[in-house]
Amino acid sequence: MQLCTTFFKKCVAEKLRRCSSLKQVESWHCLMLKNNLAQDCFLINQYITSCARVGSIDSASFSFFYMDNPNVFVYNSMFGALVNSFRPIDCLWLYLAMMRNGTTPSSYTFPTLIKSCKVLSLGGLGVCIHGQVMKFGFGLYIHIQTVLVDFYSSLGKLDESRRMIDEMHERDDFAVSTMVLAYARAGDLVSARKVFDETSEKKSASWNALINSYVEAGDLESAEHLFYRMSKRDVISWTTMIKCYCKHNRYLEALQLFDEMKDIADIKPDEVTMATVLSACAHLGALDKAKEMHLYVMQNGFTSDVYIGSALIDMYAKCGMLEKALVVFYKLQKKNIFCWSSMIDGLAFHGCAKEALAMFEKMREENVEPNNVIFVSILAACTHAGLVDEGKQRFQEMTSKYSIVPGIEHYGCMVDLFCRVGLLEEALCLIKQMKMEPNSVIWGTLLGGCKLHKNMEIAQIAVEKLMILEPNNSGYYNLLISMCAEANQWNEVSRLRTMMKEKGVEKTWPGSSWIEVDMKMHQFAACSNHSAETDLLLDVIDYELKLFGHEPLFDFLV
Repeated sequence: MQLCTTFFKKCVAEKLRRCSSLKQVESWHCLMLKNNLAQDCFLINQYITSCARVGSIDSASFSFFYMDNPNVFVYNSMFGALVNSFRPIDCLWLYLAMMRNGTTPSSYTFPTLIKSCKVLSLGGLGVCIHGQVMKFGFGLYIHIQTVLVDFYSSLGKLDESRRMIDEMHERDDFAVSTMVLAYARAGDLVSARKVFDETSEKKSASWNALINSYVEAGDLESAEHLFYRMSKRDVISWTTMIKCYCKHNRYLEALQLFDEMKDIADIKPDEVTMATVLSACAHLGALDKAKEMHLYVMQNGFTSDVYIGSALIDMYAKCGMLEKALVVFYKLQKKNIFCWSSMIDGLAFHGCAKEALAMFEKMREENVEPNNVIFVSILAACTHAGLVDEGKQRFQEMTSKYSIVPGIEHYGCMVDLFCRVGLLEEALCLIKQMKMEPNSVIWGTLLGGCKLHKNMEIAQIAVEKLMILEPNNSGYYNLLISMCAEANQWNEVSRLRTMMKEKGVEKTWPGSSWIEVDMKMHQFAACSNHSAETDLLLDVIDYELKLFGHEPLFDFLV
């Protein structure tokens, strides 16, 4: 009889582990109740774990509190269920009840308690829990030391985190990566590298953490060096490096690295990788490459979720295929704020202001609340179409109806809108009313408006501010010089040129451009040393333009 009961319990426990819905879990619980097993700690332990997995913390709590004498394993399962259900305060109260009931904790009791203290930012209570760990003799258990490293680093107590690392008999990879990231957040890359170098067996998590730290610090060279030093790279390593290239506007290298990644048999890109690669295609405007990536997404079984979907929409819009972006958008079964944002931004990018505003209204009908990014796109659409009244209304609505505090981007769109239609005084008034300090983009936009509408008075105000913010930027000086020349103020032109010479302000190199030929991206700039073949091609293009009546404009040159 005892053998049958044991076999029955093992079968029920195995079935509970395989349950994928609450209905299945509760059906097995009913069988447990029918066979008087509601007090069995082994089965209730598994039942609580299964309830947590299918997201039913209430069912788990009911079964737990129905028990007369739960053991430490049942308590541990309940702790984990509460933490995973974002109820950390209940987890801590339950621990207090367990101690009052006289149940002795195990080493697996404390990780969830420490995580609860971290989530609630209860540093003092976390230190008390650490004291309990020492009291029960679990201070040198590696899984507890690891979670303590994470806890103390989240509080900024890096010395305590480092002490936990140093006390480990064998360093855990998660603990090392946590310590590296903590030092990186504090801006101490030297200490982060020291922890990494002191670790004898470096696994992927540690390498990825340090590479990511260099990426965030803007040290592309060190990130590259580490990446190519890795003996075995996982998908996170590749994705981190691809993101690194994108962050530094090196989109060609990002796509080339992705091509290398595809050739490795045991490495498969994930959704994050694909979203990053699609973003690189969008920035390059490489349509053929974009189509190739979309085909790769479909052939390799990636579902068009909200993240890949929004990346595809953004990619096609920036590659000039607005119709294709709309097709992708309407085919998405679920749309979140990122999908709507990408589509509205794409319409605005193509100058379809009325369509962008209509899409915005449709989004609100779907009960999706706009965020600050959406309003940047809406204001940009109004700017491109010169819709002053509409822009003012949306700017006011953003603060009054949605309580969104305008950022520098929103002010920038409004200033640009006013400048395009000649409302320079209103633009200057808005700049003076800004809650934050206007940056060089704001003043540069105002200066551009002054150039367009020939307002020297406000232009002088903008240039004075720009000379403080970006004293070595020759572009603003040259713009003012051009305005003075148009107004025949040659003495002022001479004075500005002398000032530039005295301050050592020189014209910076021009930006670069990309062109896609035969599925390959080519980069060039005006300052580049072209081949004879390239020079010949440029001469042909120039000749063809003249045949169509195009004449270069030299009005802006002085």
